[in-house]
Amino acid sequence: MPEVIFPGAAGRIEGRYSPGKTPNAPVALILHGHPKAGASMNFPPVVQLYRIFMQRGFATLAFNFRGVGKSQGEFDMGLGELADAASALDWLQGANPGASETWVAGWDFGAFIGMQLLMRRPETDGFVSVAPPTNMYDFSFLAPCPASGLFLHGGADTVTPPNEVERVVAKLRTQKGIVIDYQLVDGATHFFLEHVAAIETRVGAYVDARMAASADKVL
Repeated sequence: MPEVIFPGAAGRIEGRYSPGKTPNAPVALILHGHPKAGASMNFPPVVQLYRIFMQRGFATLAFNFRGVGKSQGEFDMGLGELADAASALDWLQGANPGASETWVAGWDFGAFIGMQLLMRRPETDGFVSVAPPTNMYDFSFLAPCPASGLFLHGGADTVTPPNEVERVVAKLRTQKGIVIDYQLVDGATHFFLEHVAAIETRVGAYVDARMAASADKVL
């Protein structure tokens, strides 16, 4: 998992990158939680998301938002962080011009930024949102949501109660042309610290199923 440095709107951005296993490997961008809460690309749920895609042959990039780790700049209330994510996706796609698919995955604040990013990048094929803070940020911009994806949430999440996520999921499921998968992990908190393995099994199975379906379409 080599470290990389690439340019962003606020200066250099620190990332961790794993090349794909084939020239046309899909790409996955991984986004971490809230910078002001001490989150970074090294937080366990984020590392697990990174490994899931890396182990499946994706060209995978995780990075630190501005002001975190070696990334330059200061926290910008989400606007600058969205610009960081766009810069990261530009770098990832530039390094993999033949990518067969583009995925965005995030935890907590990163899930919020990731969903905003996919609204701006229609080439996105799939997303994974773990513990999205739907009670702290307005997710109504998902109108319509341009890609199918997975919402994974903890049944014991007190930061964002499950019913708050279910409200957003219910709205998205009324849209035609996409499929929204929602899974609840019993006993898991917002931070998934005792349930990181559930991220591996649930997200891994979802990505495997999606990639198998894509392969069937090619055949």
